[in-house]
Amino acid sequence: MTALFSASVLLLLVIDPFGNVPLVVSTLAGIPAARRWRIVVRECVFAYVILLAFMFGGRAFLELLHLSDESLTIAGGVILFLIALRMVFPRPEGVFGAPHGGEPLLVPLAVPMIAGPSAIATVMLLATHDPAHVVHAAIALTLAMAITTLVLVAAYRLQDVLGERAMIALERLMGLVLTALAVEMLLTGVRSFVAQLAH
Repeated sequence: MTALFSASVLLLLVIDPFGNVPLVVSTLAGIPAARRWRIVVRECVFAYVILLAFMFGGRAFLELLHLSDESLTIAGGVILFLIALRMVFPRPEGVFGAPHGGEPLLVPLAVPMIAGPSAIATVMLLATHDPAHVVHAAIALTLAMAITTLVLVAAYRLQDVLGERAMIALERLMGLVLTALAVEMLLTGVRSFVAQLAH
């Protein structure tokens, strides 16, 4: 149960729904209000399917490219760290770059705002780290995506109620937590790699 909770929190931090609220608001600015929630739900479903595919196909993908678990752990830690830095020190174009015009389809909401490199690396890491509990990882992803969908559907209300400053403060707080998780992931990968060299 603790592992499930930890995995859900990690995925929620990586997907960063609260940090994506301003991006969703700006991306859907020209879309009629009645269609916005449908677009958000559709993009979240796309992102969920993509992440599930990488989760269950992660081991085969790693074997195909001859990548070790250690390399994925270290790479995931580096990517998470870079994302966390952008959350703590935000840039005008946002965490994943400037949004495109028009109604989004897969890009930029599903990919890379939700199912970005860090989220893909994280789900693969969760699945390959303990293949026997991949179902637990899938449940954790389902919980994280359900919360993400609810947050993003309510993006405009959250922006109005909390205000831009509160959203920025919340994103920076999540960024700080994600920084610690990224460093821990990086250290785990390095430790495992050094242990292999020692043998």
